[in-house]
Amino acid sequence: MKQPKVNFYNLAWRWHFYAGLFVAPFMVMLALTGTLYLFKPQLDSLMYSSLLNVPAGHHTIPADDLLKRVKDAYPQATIKQYLPPVNADRSAQFVVINGSNELNVFVDPYHGDILGEQDAKKNLQAIARAIHGELMIGTVGDRLIELAAGWGVVLVVSGVFLWWPRGQAAGILWPRLSSRGRVLWRDLHAVTGFWGASLLLVMLLSGMTWTGFWGEKFAGVWNVFPAAMWDDVPKSDVEARSLNSATRQTVPWAMENTPMPMSGDHAEHMAHDTAHAGPAAPTIRLQDVQNIASERKVEPGYSITLPKSATGVFTISVFADDPRNDATLHIDQYTGKVLADVRFEHYGTVARATEIGVMLHEGKMFGVFNQIVVLLICLMILLSAVSGVVIWWKRRPQGKLGVPPLRHDLPKWKTAMVIMFALAVAFPLVGASLVAVWVLDRVLLSRFTRKTESASSSS
Repeated sequence: MKQPKVNFYNLAWRWHFYAGLFVAPFMVMLALTGTLYLFKPQLDSLMYSSLLNVPAGHHTIPADDLLKRVKDAYPQATIKQYLPPVNADRSAQFVVINGSNELNVFVDPYHGDILGEQDAKKNLQAIARAIHGELMIGTVGDRLIELAAGWGVVLVVSGVFLWWPRGQAAGILWPRLSSRGRVLWRDLHAVTGFWGASLLLVMLLSGMTWTGFWGEKFAGVWNVFPAAMWDDVPKSDVEARSLNSATRQTVPWAMENTPMPMSGDHAEHMAHDTAHAGPAAPTIRLQDVQNIASERKVEPGYSITLPKSATGVFTISVFADDPRNDATLHIDQYTGKVLADVRFEHYGTVARATEIGVMLHEGKMFGVFNQIVVLLICLMILLSAVSGVVIWWKRRPQGKLGVPPLRHDLPKWKTAMVIMFALAVAFPLVGASLVAVWVLDRVLLSRFTRKTESASSSS
């Protein structure tokens, strides 16, 4: 008697089910918040036109005069950042720490009038970005997002195996629209997943570079600059990533783990033990820093972060839509000396690829065309998630979870083990959760399933 051919379809289906069960809610959330942030330029223009737009004038007021106007309006506040106008008909912006609030304050660069303020952490785009990056709950949210993205990779890999053509094209390369019910939903899920698999992988991997655990380790390996770049620069133990937050991006990804330089001559400005903790007292003007940005041809749209302490620096940075225009400059607050000037050409190969991937992820690199492509990916993610839930609901036995059955006669599939081991090593949080799910599946769910089946057969 001929032995039946062993296949691993139901094993892949089982892991696909577990991955989908965990990932689907996160994918829906990421797709929705990502879509909101994707159209930030258009939404900002619609929602905050009175703050962003000004009639173009002939002569702009020096940055220091604008700074004084803001200080007079917010006497108890700390000025964190200055964003010069992007073009002739846009306002200037200051980021102000006023008590427990962080405010975006908009100023007419031609007349010095304060146009209004915006809560920097509670406007639509900031909230969408914070939810997208860390669920607005800090480190725990960041780890959950990273875990969901890692499991998203498992979902894609197992989904491609389930989709793999087995002698037919209908329902594989295109949906059978004449079908109804579960078959149609299955086709929509499989076909959408296939055509979007490679794009989804790009989105997941480029997004993971910003996560706090995997992303930081990845940056530590690949964001390497020649040591000579920092040889003659007094360095602090603070990294440039401190300038970024869940709601605001200041320095590019490639710069996050670089050291922040320190201002001042050690003999003159750091002779006292308390000098480092003292407040910033720059002797160069804000306009001088803006002039340096112009002289060094920094792309418009840059920000100037003001020093926080006596040894802090001015940081000019632009996280450009085209990464080739990225720039990060650190300026001594006393002398105006450029302590560091890092551009795209200084990045390593992997860092360059990552920066390009991030800009593609955010839909910025190719303008509206890039936005439309990312929007289609988000819609495909939503369709895949919804269709997956519908398929599960339609095939789920009454009153049961509907976990795909596990055949215990399957031999060890070496290729599958290598793939899962590689994913576990590449994404440590996924590896830890794989062990946890395997234990849970073997100890609890399998027993529960057998008990349920026994109860059903006895009745």
